[in-house]
Amino acid sequence: MNDLRYPIGKFHFDGPLSESQKEASLDTIAHTPANLRAAVSGLSDAQLDTPYRPGGWTVRQVVHHVPDSHLNSYVRFKLALTEDEPTIKPYAEDRWAELADTKTTPIGVSLTLLESLHDRWVRLLRSLTPDEWKRTFRHPALGAMTLEKTLALYAWHGRHHVTHITALREREKW
Repeated sequence: MNDLRYPIGKFHFDGPLSESQKEASLDTIAHTPANLRAAVSGLSDAQLDTPYRPGGWTVRQVVHHVPDSHLNSYVRFKLALTEDEPTIKPYAEDRWAELADTKTTPIGVSLTLLESLHDRWVRLLRSLTPDEWKRTFRHPALGAMTLEKTLALYAWHGRHHVTHITALREREKW
């Protein structure tokens, strides 16, 4: 793919998901922390501070972004499971990526956070009933989002950002 912003393509959802597609998405989410850790293994600080594409975030910012984003998604799942179509609050991910903790915190902190978060999140996801997968939250810009579609989105999201890093490593021969 030529578009470095979307190395695995843009997200699209053709739902509903079959049981095997749902299981594959769950497995992808379960493996995202290990895949991200492997993608950044052995990188120097200079490499971590390299943008994955011209004008893009640094590898360090990507690593910190993934748990920021997935933590927001985890909360959205819990809200949708405990409230009637709650309206969620989006966050300014571009601004979060510029905060001091994103630019200076060692990546191991976010890798550990992602591992713990995904442990909890996958336990929750694997417990959902067919009716719970149909529950929704309302995104101010995207409208009603089912938990099933959100599952597919975050399986894609983890692969998307891991591939940003692995594609950079391939291009740079790191």
